[in-house]
Amino acid sequence: EFLSEASIMGQFNHPNIIHLEGVITNNCPVMIITEYMENGALDSFLRQNDGQFTPIQLVGMLRGIASGMRYLSEMSFVHRDLAARNILVNSNLVCKVSDFGLSRFLQEGSTDPTYTSCLGGKIPIRWTAPEAIAFRKFTSASDVWGYGIVMWEVMSFGERPYWDMSNQDVINAIEQDYRLPAPPDCPTALHQLMLDCWQRDRALRPRFADIVSSLDKLIRNPASLKITTREQLGTSQPLLDQRTPHYSSFSSVSEWLHAIKMGRYEDGFRNAGFTTFSRVQNISTEDLLRMGVTLAGHQKKILSSLQQILPSEKSTPIPDHCY
Repeated sequence: EFLSEASIMGQFNHPNIIHLEGVITNNCPVMIITEYMENGALDSFLRQNDGQFTPIQLVGMLRGIASGMRYLSEMSFVHRDLAARNILVNSNLVCKVSDFGLSRFLQEGSTDPTYTSCLGGKIPIRWTAPEAIAFRKFTSASDVWGYGIVMWEVMSFGERPYWDMSNQDVINAIEQDYRLPAPPDCPTALHQLMLDCWQRDRALRPRFADIVSSLDKLIRNPASLKITTREQLGTSQPLLDQRTPHYSSFSSVSEWLHAIKMGRYEDGFRNAGFTTFSRVQNISTEDLLRMGVTLAGHQKKILSSLQQILPSEKSTPIPDHCY
């Protein structure tokens, strides 16, 4: 299987597909040598740089991934494991599709080329289309579903899809037509594209060529990326709700900061005297800047979280929680 992956990689030549340099077989273990990707896997890279990229930069990353997947689909290959963890990033933020251990060639001579797996093995449930989970039927359209999940991962800076839901809960939710909501501050057009990728009927999902075209239009019109909404976009698909806890479920401001992955600012909050939720209730962007929260994405994450967990009326008294 290891050498099979290398042989698959060796067939590809595209700027958004990881390039195979060679294979070392006279050693143990056998090693695949690829081009060097300085920033490693996309999911961890995004988590390490939470809030540090603009929407246009993120769309550029997504465009590269879609371009690589368009190439694979034109080559009649289905990836079967498209996820941010399997995308590598170089020093210029170019994203390249990698990890072809599950890739398969789709037989020609069919209007709907399909690979049906008769093997057991684990399926990455959170990234896999419902028909692939239920019937083990994999197509470029099932890769498109996975690409929609990758879009969600990118726009949420590496958040885990479906959060802490169990795999069975994810399957049940998808069967009931629930879909992931837009990540915080996600442009409306991008979330709509995600929902298009998650159509139950695979024939209704966009092709990768369509996705590349849609992203190119957004890149040429950056103003369209400034339109965000918390609404349901008029879709018939209900959106999952990540149950946002009430502030009272946190024992301290410190615990809340760590829960939203902003624990790096714990000392700044403490030193500025924001040690209770009654103080944090009135925090402003200027306060955050004074505490060293200079990244706009981090400011939005903190303020958005406060809007969700605190009473809507600032006049509502909040019991003190110690830091």
